[in-house]
Amino acid sequence: MYSTGNKRVRGSYFVSTISISLVLVVVGMLVFILLNAKMVSDHVKRNIGFSVIVKDGTKEAEIQRVQKLLDMQPFVYSSEYITKAAAAEAFKKEMGEDFEAILGTNPLLPSIEIKLNPEYANSDSLRMIEKSLGRFDVIQEVYYQKSMVESINDNIRRISLLFLVVGAALVLISFTLIRNTIHLAVYSQRFLIKTMQLVGAKPFFICRPFVAGSMWRGFFGALIANAVLLGVIFFAQKNVGDVVDIIHLNTILTMVGFVLLSGVLLSFFSAWFSVYNYLKRDINDLYF
Repeated sequence: MYSTGNKRVRGSYFVSTISISLVLVVVGMLVFILLNAKMVSDHVKRNIGFSVIVKDGTKEAEIQRVQKLLDMQPFVYSSEYITKAAAAEAFKKEMGEDFEAILGTNPLLPSIEIKLNPEYANSDSLRMIEKSLGRFDVIQEVYYQKSMVESINDNIRRISLLFLVVGAALVLISFTLIRNTIHLAVYSQRFLIKTMQLVGAKPFFICRPFVAGSMWRGFFGALIANAVLLGVIFFAQKNVGDVVDIIHLNTILTMVGFVLLSGVLLSFFSAWFSVYNYLKRDINDLYF
């Protein structure tokens, strides 16, 4: 009988630990996605830029001087000087026609292609930048697709809001599942809890072993969850690493720390409140 009871208790603890780890995997993935959302957003915004069209006949040395001045500005992430010849070659590849042979000349102008830092990739900042660049005499025009910039920023805002709402709902559900899992583990010991109270044991003395055990299960569950998460992340990196680097030390450490802290703290509070719940109830209520 005693051996069978011990096996059942150990079995319930094992199931509890695995259940906690599975829930923490969901929490960890959510945290990882939210932490990388800004990185992905910044990656998209860095592809937003504009073309600084230079006046025809401007000397290359002057163009390069302007490019260096632009590189010093806080809104510039990167810049690239496109010569008239390079612009013509790109146009030929895109259109499949040799317009120089038809026209007998190259009407395209040299330009400096600017990629923006993420915080400046919006319509208001671009209007201010366009105005400030008017002081350069060699610049003929600043060109960018206003509708595309607004569309990208609107989509990023919508997706960010959706992530926050879905994330909050998933976290709430996950935390509720952990609480219910631990509550079920404590439920199997409810008569022992009440017996200890009836013989005069203090609430803290009664709670301590249950809370300590739950915290250890939460800790081991978090370790299992982190092992699964790191395996998934490193596997995903091999498949998408050429597109975007998803492994950053600070992000990984934050995710691992959050999962560990969530597992331990939620197990602590869940066990504490579950034991106290049975301490407050009448012994006859324990049968229902």
